[in-house]
Amino acid sequence: MSDNVLLKEEKDGVVTLTLNRPEVMNSFNFALLHALKAEIEALRFNPDIRVIIITGTGEKAFCSGADLKERVTLTPIQVKEYIFTIRNLFTSIEQLNKPVIAGVNGVALGGGTELALASDIRIASMNANLGLTETRLAIIPGGGGTQRLPRLVGKGKAKELIFTGQRVGAKEALKIGLVNKICELDMLMDECNKMATMICETGPIAIEQAKYAINYGLETDLHTGLAIESNAYWVCIPTEDRLEGLAAFREKRKPVYKGK
Repeated sequence: MSDNVLLKEEKDGVVTLTLNRPEVMNSFNFALLHALKAEIEALRFNPDIRVIIITGTGEKAFCSGADLKERVTLTPIQVKEYIFTIRNLFTSIEQLNKPVIAGVNGVALGGGTELALASDIRIASMNANLGLTETRLAIIPGGGGTQRLPRLVGKGKAKELIFTGQRVGAKEALKIGLVNKICELDMLMDECNKMATMICETGPIAIEQAKYAINYGLETDLHTGLAIESNAYWVCIPTEDRLEGLAAFREKRKPVYKGK
């Protein structure tokens, strides 16, 4: 068994968090949930980190969802605690003030797909296999899947996938908009890091405000959404970064943003 259920690597403003339970297809037990929660909470207030990449150990699985071997040992109250924990964790990932990229490196079922849904950008390897399969166990998605999937792929397609428990491969996931990009497995982390590098070239405050405006604006009507966007823009105006961007454009050089 893996002693360290979550691996962390930091380089050039990018943190890669790797779910590290390959012997059980990187499934979520309480230990992994708590470890991921602690990292996400710490990263929220780390100004040196610009982007988070989440992936899984090995070449077979991103995350196969709940650890069913642990689940059968839990009381009904403990199951409620598990669902409460995983739902709040994924919400905190969705609301994190930094972009999160899911590097889906294989099987992503149940909570694995829900983790990807809570991320901002999803890049999948060609061997990826995604699905909300909970109804086949006589339960429903409990980590936000019934809410995030229809917002991403549409109500009709989401109902089809959830009602049938159907899995989709990488090409189908790209076709329906479930993932942003697909690539060969050996190129997955390169693609994730390439995306992260592009994001790191932008203004940190601008990214935080853009994510805020998109997330909260989509939950309301257009008029209110435009007001949210306007207020988010106002936050950017007095920043040093905005002036640096203008100066760099005028001087024909790359800007150096400091998140101030």
